[in-house]
Amino acid sequence: MQILILAAGYATRLYPLTLNQPKPLLPVAGKPMIDHVLDHLKAIPEIKEVLVVTNAKFITHFEKWAAAYDKGSAHFPITIVNDGSTSDEDKLGAIGDINLVIQQGRVTGDLLIVAGDNLFDQSLVEFGKVSLEKGAPVLGVYDVGDLEMIKKYNSISVDEEGKITIYE
Repeated sequence: MQILILAAGYATRLYPLTLNQPKPLLPVAGKPMIDHVLDHLKAIPEIKEVLVVTNAKFITHFEKWAAAYDKGSAHFPITIVNDGSTSDEDKLGAIGDINLVIQQGRVTGDLLIVAGDNLFDQSLVEFGKVSLEKGAPVLGVYDVGDLEMIKKYNSISVDEEGKITIYE
């Protein structure tokens, strides 16, 4: 299994904080946000590689981060992929970045895609197991638990089999 971490956005809503620093590398509780993402993924034994797709503006930031990342706690290589964009105006977007990585032939098997700015409060080992067992695309969602709050995010509906029927 490979992990694809999406980290090519420009986080313009967080300017000036993210003007010269990518959002996934902002510190949270003493370490970059992306470290927290990997902390909850690295227990999945099937991980063979982590791909981080970023942009031309922040590629050196991620290359430095990857070189400094605690390799002793990870059992997989980290590859940084440059999507070539330089601003919010020419970015590829999440689907474009996923397509780029696939078209470059970097995906060699099962793929788990995670946003580089997601913070989890538990291990993703069980999610990884379910994803592999299904043998089909699996989408992880979080219940914010508040019908008013959900209006700020996307909502889904599922059928009896757990298949998504509405995504809005």
